[in-house]
Parts: sequence; C-alpha cells; structure tokens
Amino acid sequence: MDTPDVIDLTHLQNTNIETMITSLTKMSIDFGLKLLAAGIILSAGMWLANKFTRHIRRVMEYRKLEPSLQTFLGSFVSIVSKIFVIIIALTTVGVQMTSIVAVLGAASLAVGMALSGTLQNLAGGLVILLFKPFKVGDTITTAAGQSGVVKKIMIFTTELHTFDNQVIFMPNGALSNGVITNMSRESLRRTDINVAISYGDNVDVARRAILELLAADSRVFNDTPPVVFVAGLGDCAVNLTVRYWTSYADMYSVMADLQESIYNTLPKKKIHFPFPQMDVHITK
Repeated sequence: MDTPDVIDLTHLQNTNIETMITSLTKMSIDFGLKLLAAGIILSAGMWLANKFTRHIRRVMEYRKLEPSLQTFLGSFVSIVSKIFVIIIALTTVGVQMTSIVAVLGAASLAVGMALSGTLQNLAGGLVILLFKPFKVGDTITTAAGQSGVVKKIMIFTTELHTFDNQVIFMPNGALSNGVITNMSRESLRRTDINVAISYGDNVDVARRAILELLAADSRVFNDTPPVVFVAGLGDCAVNLTVRYWTSYADMYSVMADLQESIYNTLPKKKIHFPFPQMDVHITK
C-alpha cells in the first residue's frame, strides 16, 4: 500500500531538481551573456576613452595651453571617461545604479573632507592656468609681499625665484584669491625719480641738464617726452620729479645710470644737493 506514495514523492523530487537545474542553467546563460556584453562594452569603451583622451590632448596642444594644464586635464579626462565606461559595464551585468552612485558619493565626500586644502590649491592652479594672470618668466609681487620671477606653474603650487635667488613655493589657492602685481606684463614702463636741489639754485638749469642726460640715453623713449617738474617745496630742498618711459627690461638699469649721471652732472652746473639742516635762533 505504501509503494505508490514513495513513487510519487520520488517523482516530485526529480521534478523539482529538473526545474532547479533548468532555472540555474537559464540564469547562468543570462549572466554569461550579460558578462560577455559587459566585457565587449568595457573593451570598446576603454578604446574609445583612450581615443577621446588623445583627441583632447591634441586640441590642448593646438591651443598651446600650459604643459601642466595639459597633463592634468588629459589625466582627468582619461580617468572620468574610464570610470563612466566601468559604470556602464557594471549596470550591464546587473549592478544597480543607485548603489554605484551611493558608493561614489560617499567616497567623494570622504576624499573632499580629507583633502579640502589640497582641492583648494587644485582649483587655484586651474584658475591660474586657464585665466593666466601671470606666466612663466613674469616678475610678480604677491599679496603676501613675495616678489620674484615665476619659474614653474604646477597644479598645486607655483615656483617663484626671488631676486637674491631663493626659491619659494606658493600655494595656488592663496595666489588665486589674493592680489597679484604683474610687473612685467606690460613692456612699456614709466619711471619717476625724485631729485632734491638747494633753495636758491636755478630750477631751469637743473631741468635742462637732466633732460639732456635723458635725450642722450637711447634706452629712453621719446614718443612721450620726458619731463622734469617741481613736485614740492620741502623743509630743506626744492623737490624735482623726473618722469620718463622705458622698456621694462631697461627700467632698472636706466634708473641707476641716470641717478649717477645726475649726481655727477648737476654740481658742474652749480646745482647743489642740500643736506638736512636746522636753524637755531638764540634770544638773549
């Protein structure tokens, strides 16, 4: 009497096993096809990402962007495009996009909090490289009071060589947010020199002598004629201002030569340089 029940139970078990095997086979085939599609997408996507990155680099070279900016943007485009390809491949396999976005968001938040200062310098470096308030070879003065010649503009820092040959690495975040004086951006520069002569000396004689010195120097531009005028009457001297234009490259050498020439020439014209003095009157 028990034999039919045993047969039915065995048949049911065999049916369940066959169904399970069929289901696993179908799932395996589906997953294999998805995995194959993901592999194809990953392979083709990486090839396209590399080709797109090379195209972007050629465009930047054609635009003659700074080498540091080319390197950074090329790497950035390459990384972002490859991450995009990987995300598409993962979604093809069946990974939920919400999970990927959550992981990327948490990772970005953690990295951003840990590297807040570094990211500020990174943003400052991009601003400097894109808008170019200065370039390599320019002479600048920063808001911190540092002056020198720009030798390198990197993503996070700028290398500055001072006039006494010290090397200063300035963080780009501070540079991009502060006042920068670019002393060599314009090739034409005006220079003012102050000359003090004694009361009683002839101002016209002093003016003619200084203008003759300026006219004899080929480095001084005559498009805007040099001028010498009385800038003020001091306690001990008549203060003259000598104003002229030169190129930036000649500015300091002309200034030094002119001051020496004025010192040697004016006494020959009976123009004296006063010393600080004080008159004391004694009343008995």
